[in-house]
Amino acid sequence: MRNNIYICIMRKHNGMRPQDIAILLKVLAMGNKPVQLLGLANALHISLSEISESLNRSQIAGLIDFSKKRINRLNLFEFLKYGVRYVFPKQPGAMVRGVPTAHSHPCMKKHIVSEMNYVWPAYNGEVIGLMIEPFYPKQVESIHDDEVYYKLLALVDVIRVGKVREVKLALNELEKYFK
Repeated sequence: MRNNIYICIMRKHNGMRPQDIAILLKVLAMGNKPVQLLGLANALHISLSEISESLNRSQIAGLIDFSKKRINRLNLFEFLKYGVRYVFPKQPGAMVRGVPTAHSHPCMKKHIVSEMNYVWPAYNGEVIGLMIEPFYPKQVESIHDDEVYYKLLALVDVIRVGKVREVKLALNELEKYFK
């Protein structure tokens, strides 16, 4: 009798990349709308292959389900709450013109008073502040049509650069999208 040997090829997880967070937040912002790779690629200005690889990494990490269409909400929230500031830390950079993020986003401005703004660099930005590097190069282009997505990204930036009180406020706001 012949022995049949089956080889199972498993994808290797080489760690999360910053754009993975942005892609997962976009899927979350879409709510119950069906996830289509081409739609994500077009909305985020990221290539189809990068979207596919990102969702593979997120699936291996347990942040999205096996079908790569539904966020594992509890896992993603825990990662954002406890891990994102350590895996993707950001120190504010130089003063630049850009789009408000972190506690400078309108949803946080009503809770936090600060003379200093945080921005993603953008040549057509209307605010001058300390630069926070976006998760991927075309992130600023992808927020114009989706206020929820913009808000989610800004809340995660609060977690990455904020102080304890600011982070707590951002987590309370962010938690609403995970219920």
